[in-house]
Amino acid sequence: MSTEKSSRGYLASCLTCRCPRCREGKLFQGPVSIKPKNNLAMNRQCPVCGQPTEIEVGFYYGTSYVSYALSVAISVASLIAWWVIIGLSVYDNRFVYWLIFNAVLLIASQPWLMRLSRSFWISWFVKYDPDWQAHQPEDFSERLNADQGANW
Repeated sequence: MSTEKSSRGYLASCLTCRCPRCREGKLFQGPVSIKPKNNLAMNRQCPVCGQPTEIEVGFYYGTSYVSYALSVAISVASLIAWWVIIGLSVYDNRFVYWLIFNAVLLIASQPWLMRLSRSFWISWFVKYDPDWQAHQPEDFSERLNADQGANW
């Protein structure tokens, strides 16, 4: 294990789906996949610092709000880009074409958005510890029910 402080900032660690505690370990077991079960397969704990990723049963239900906000942000950004590059008019179908384009964009980016929303969500509850080697991760065992783990 390294004794150096992580060079990743908060945003970089969230965008690359890294552990919020050490900002080094990967949260997910494999690469982004279009199969939801494979795409959301998370490590039980960070492979670097040991931080549990399942804090309590149903912990990741709140990621739907994060995913929704990210989808709205992408939609607004694509609308502005469409307006600047192609333009919008009430006299033709350019707005309808943007709606189709935006729907395809959101569907194609859904596997990435699902991971990204989980990464942001856990980062709001597990704080970065630059000296993580000297401290044990917080114990969340009293919040877990082994029979209900990953039961979402």
